[in-house]
Amino acid sequence: QSQLVESGGGLVQPGGSLRLSCAASGFTLAYYAVGWFRQAPGKEREGVSVISSSGDTFNYADSVKGRFTISRDNVQNTVSLQMNSLKPDDTGVYYCAAVSGYGRDWYPPLRPVEFHRWGQGTQVTVSS
Repeated sequence: QSQLVESGGGLVQPGGSLRLSCAASGFTLAYYAVGWFRQAPGKEREGVSVISSSGDTFNYADSVKGRFTISRDNVQNTVSLQMNSLKPDDTGVYYCAAVSGYGRDWYPPLRPVEFHRWGQGTQVTVSS
């Protein structure tokens, strides 16, 4: 079965760090641009970051620039999101999603509709 699975979420204090992982099984993630999204209760799902299939180009939402870092390991078939200096507003369910069909350095806009393959999400809670 083809799957995309997030892991690494949990409870962390403000100012703390978490590292999320998105692992693919049943397909080769290296051929896909991959995005991270999050959704808080009562709010729309919002884009956090995106990385091209090559790993050489990427983008971040303004709210996380300087705090989050996206990366990928195409040997391990994973994409990671390192989250530092976490704030309560970072709380939500974090999803990874993938899309293919373009060049190695291309990535789509950070809109959920642009991504076609989704994981089930992992909960991140930032609270003191």
